[in-house]
Parts: sequence; structure tokens; C-alpha cells
Amino acid sequence: MSSPVSTSTTRRRFLQQSGYAGLACALPAPALLASPDAPGTAIHKNRTPLAPSAFYLLPLGSIRPTGWLRNQLEIQANGLSGHLDETWADVGPNSGWLGGTGESWERGPYFLDGLLPLAWLLDDPRLKAKAQLRIDWTLTHQAPSGMFGPASNDDWWPRIVMLKALTQYQECTADPRVIPLMDRYFRHQLSALPARPLRDWGKFRWQDNLLSVVWLYNRTGSAYLLDLARLLHAQGYDWMAQYADFKYTQKITAEFIKLNEGGGLKDLALATHGVNNAQAIKTGPVWSLVSGAQADRAAASRMLAELDQYHGLPNGMFSCDEHLSGRDPSQGSELCSVVESMFSLEQALAITGDPAFGDRLERLAFNALPGTFTDDMWAHQYNQEPNQVECSLHNKPWVTDGPESNLYGLEPNFGCCTANFHQGWPKFAASLFLLSGDQGSDASDGLVAAVYAPCELRIPFRGTSLHIVEETSYPFRGEIRLTINPGKPLRFPLALRIPAWAAGATLTVNGRPEPAPTPGAFAHIQRTWSPGDRVELRFPMSLRTSRWFHESVAIERGPVVFSYGIGESWVKLRDRGMTADWQVFPSTPWNYALHLGPSSPAGAIAVTETESSEAIFTHKHAPVRLSVKASKLDAWRAIDGAADPVPQSPVAATRPEETIEMIPYAAAKLRITAFPLVKS
Repeated sequence: MSSPVSTSTTRRRFLQQSGYAGLACALPAPALLASPDAPGTAIHKNRTPLAPSAFYLLPLGSIRPTGWLRNQLEIQANGLSGHLDETWADVGPNSGWLGGTGESWERGPYFLDGLLPLAWLLDDPRLKAKAQLRIDWTLTHQAPSGMFGPASNDDWWPRIVMLKALTQYQECTADPRVIPLMDRYFRHQLSALPARPLRDWGKFRWQDNLLSVVWLYNRTGSAYLLDLARLLHAQGYDWMAQYADFKYTQKITAEFIKLNEGGGLKDLALATHGVNNAQAIKTGPVWSLVSGAQADRAAASRMLAELDQYHGLPNGMFSCDEHLSGRDPSQGSELCSVVESMFSLEQALAITGDPAFGDRLERLAFNALPGTFTDDMWAHQYNQEPNQVECSLHNKPWVTDGPESNLYGLEPNFGCCTANFHQGWPKFAASLFLLSGDQGSDASDGLVAAVYAPCELRIPFRGTSLHIVEETSYPFRGEIRLTINPGKPLRFPLALRIPAWAAGATLTVNGRPEPAPTPGAFAHIQRTWSPGDRVELRFPMSLRTSRWFHESVAIERGPVVFSYGIGESWVKLRDRGMTADWQVFPSTPWNYALHLGPSSPAGAIAVTETESSEAIFTHKHAPVRLSVKASKLDAWRAIDGAADPVPQSPVAATRPEETIEMIPYAAAKLRITAFPLVKS
């Protein structure tokens, strides 16, 4: 298949310029929540001298999705995620990560990093077999030096991704081959890095390497791993310094990064690359485990504040198509940056305990993530836009991407997202509950309801079993019910995240009110729990507005952002094996300004709730719809498939007032999310 060629197709040029072609372990650390007959249930807290984390992620498989969340994972498994290797050669049987002569860089590890948790969360034998094939090849192809993976490249970066997959696999299977392989590899890395230091992608994504080093140190206590951690920090890009004095406050252009002069892999281009910044959000918290510095732990909040101020978008993302692109909601965000932002937030929330990271994680999971897929998850976009009025072969508005960037398809613009998107939903599901407690002791171990979705938790806990059932239609309803079932009466603290927007939330235990929770904090319940105890949270789902580029307004309810769903005309561009590439053209007007007036939005917007279907992120089954007064704005138009920048509010309305329907952001594949406001 031939693809349109763009002189600014950054990712392709990155690869061309970079020249890519295609022991017995030490004694394990004492483990908490371990059961001798339950492989993969051990939790390893941070060993000294590492600083303690506020919370700890539970082993993969401890949390099982139910309700709409399980349905979402099943849609993913029945779509591209479950069949990608059957229809896309880059991760097919000839992959270099299966011993073939095909793609041997990041795509095989990327695919496995999401396929593996999807397979185990669904307990799907077919998907497990696909993942096991790749795991087994990796575990049996380690060189005497300690290097593993395809011999055709020695880049550190794809191994960083594969290590993420291996750690998840070991947690849910306790496979004894994983820790010795990692130990040999990290000893090799420590010896080789001085002469062959981190470069380009590995240099800017070193924090993901550090995560796996910390993971292994907590299991073996090998002192050399702390030396490796410091060496990675010394060779890696200094993200904290970049955001302590943030200079990239404008849209980054190809000319600015000297892309046409071979600058694609220079530090300037990589420092402003969207996915690099998404992965970097976790850098400060992860490094704080080694440094112990509170300033490092606080760095993630500083990074998000700068990204929001200069590049923030209403869907919870920052613009990056594929470099930082300003606040215009007609700019896009790369799908890789969405799932990597989510992973960074999951890590930052666990390490710091800051509930704001949970708020941001939900905003991405319930808007930006599902908003970039077709309903059946057989096609995805490379770039999504909050104000997306057409998905077609145009170069505008991308700053360094090509004309396929917002098509729905197999690999629009570039296949990195085709390989990498799979981790979004599974890792979110695996992060719903966390463990709290002091370092080195289980005396104060408790559980944290960190983010909310229907699920079941089963873990061995303090010498007994613990089963928690979470029932909810959140994010579209505000009621969350937890049924606590310990194997015997058990005293432990339970913390529940209260979103910053949830003023007026209420909390009861067995029908009895608890003290009013504080928004933007954790509510804490310390009691002896008996089987059948019920905790009920109620979040008022009030309508809110937020202000964005040119004082435009977005409408929110709970963690969900709402959009005007433009009429869609889908046109197949080409067949792509088991899937296809699609253009989407508008079939209705979209250039509306809202009449909200000076009062709160609740007085100007009618809310309609329907029974929640499991396919909740679709136009047909959207559980909540809004009716809003609006007028067409003739001066607001689109050029080359992209909406002009949203007009400065307030605007004068000369056209008649209409009532338009708004639906959840993710349900609208063509959408307006940031609107101008009509003068009162």
C-alpha cells in the first residue's frame, strides 16, 4: 500500500535519521499480601534506602473488571487488540520479537505491553496464548552478555518497553525465569552504559527503565541496581529542569526544531515531542524514590500545570501533533500520548498519593481514550481533536504530522499508536484499587479506592482473604457502592478518593452517614470490617463550565466532558486486511455559539438520563444527553478540513436561537467541545 508523503512526517523521519531497520537471582524481598498457593499475589514495598511510596499498585489480576468496564475490554479484545498480529505484519509471525526478520524495534514490545494485561484481566485463553508466545521467545533469547531480544538492533529503548511487559507477567504468574533474565540484563546495562550511553528515545524515556530497576531492587535488594538507577538519571534527559524554567510556551513548528535539516532526533525536537512529555510526567515521582527529595515528588504537578497553561485541551490532554501545539482545540493529541499520560498518572498517583492525579486519570480514561476509537475498536486515530469537524486527507492543522493523522484506520500517519494503544484500558482497570501502608510493615496496610469503575477485588490480606465488589454506573451516575467481604472480621483503613469537582459528596457505611467528605482529598474510614459491610458514595453530578482558548467554554458533568456531535458521513478510503481506513465528513452544521447567560449552566441546560447500556461510549447508547441553546456563527468556518480557531468570546449572535444536543465527548467522532459564548 502506498501512503501520501508529507515533508513533515516527523516519526517516519525520526526512524530514517536514526538508522533503525528493522545467575540465580538474589533472595527475594519479604512480600506482603502473599499466599503460597496464589502465584502473583505478592506485593513488594520499597526497600531501604528507597523512599516509601504513598500507595502501591496491586499485582496484575487482583482486580477484575465488571459491568461496562469489562464490556469495554471485551470490545477491545474482539477488535484490533485481539487480532492485530493476524492482520498487521509488524507484530505478526515474522516479527523480530518472535525470531523473524520483520520489525525488530518497539512495535512488538508495545503490543505485548497492552496485550498481556488485557489477556489476564479477561482470563482469555486465546489472548494468553498470543502473549505467552512472545514472552517465551524473549525469555529464551538472552545473549551470554545479558542483552536480550532481536540481535539486529542493540537500542536500549525497545528493551525498556519489554521490561514493562515482563514485570507484569511475573506478577501474575510468578514465572521463575523473569527475575534472573532481568538481573543479567541490568548487570549488562550497568557495565555497557558508560561506553554506549542512552540516546534519543531511551535518553528521553529513561524513567520507564528506572521503574523496572526499582521493581527488581524491591525483589532482590541487589545494591548494583541503585548504581544503575543513578547512572540512568545522569544519562537521561533532565525533565525537571525543563519544567522548572519552561520555555516551550508556543506552538512548536517544523522550522523551530529544524526538522527539514535533520533535526528530528536532536534534543530540541525530542524535548518538545508529545509522547516524550507524556512519559516524562512520572519522572519526578519515580526518581524521588531514589533521591528522597520532595521537590522531585512534586515535579509531576508542576509539569501538568505548565502543559495545561500553554498547551491544555478540554479533554484532559495537552496538544501534541506530534509536538507541543498550543491551546487551540483544533489541534490534536497523539493516541500514544494519551495512553502514556495515563500510565504516568497511575504511577504518579501511587507514589505521591496526590488525588489530583486520579482526577486527571479519569478525565483521560472517560474522554480522550475512548474518543479516539471507532465504537468496535477496529480502527483508531493517530491524532484526535476536541474541535474535530472532519477526518480527511489534509495537512492542516498538524504542525509536524502528515495528512492521514486523524483518519480512523489501521495505522494512520504512523504505526506506533497501532502497537501501543492496547495498554490504556487494561492498565486503568488494574489501577482502580491501591494498597496503602508504611514502609516495611503491614501494621497499617489499608486499601485505597483510587479511581472508580465497576470491578471486583480479590486478594489475600492479613492472613485471610478479602473480596470487594464495586457496583457503579460511574462516570455517568454519581452512586458508587462497595461491598466489603473479608474472610473474617478484619480491621483496616479504607481511603476513598473524592474528586475536586464533587462538592456536596456524601458517604455512608451500612446506611449510617460518615463525616462529609472534602473534595480533592481522600476520605478515610478506619473500622473493623465484617462480611457484607456496605460503603456508599454519592457524588452530585452537577453541570460545570470550564474556560479554554479565546475564553471558549466546555461543559462538564462529573469527569465527563460533553460535545456537540456533528452528523457523520463515513467514507471508506481503503481496506486494510481485517479492518479498513476511513474518512469522516460532516453532514450537519457545527459552527455554534452557546447561550448560557450569566447564571450557572444548570439553569440553561436540560439533562436527560437513560438506562446505561454497556457500550456507554457510543452515540447510540450515550447514557446522558444535554439540551443547550445555541446560534450558528457564520464567521466561524473550516479550511482544509480543520475548524478555524474558536472565535474570541463573547460573540454577537445574528442567527436564530436553536436547541442542540450534546453527548459525551467519546461518543462524538466529529465534535465541537470548546464553544464561543454569545453575549448576554
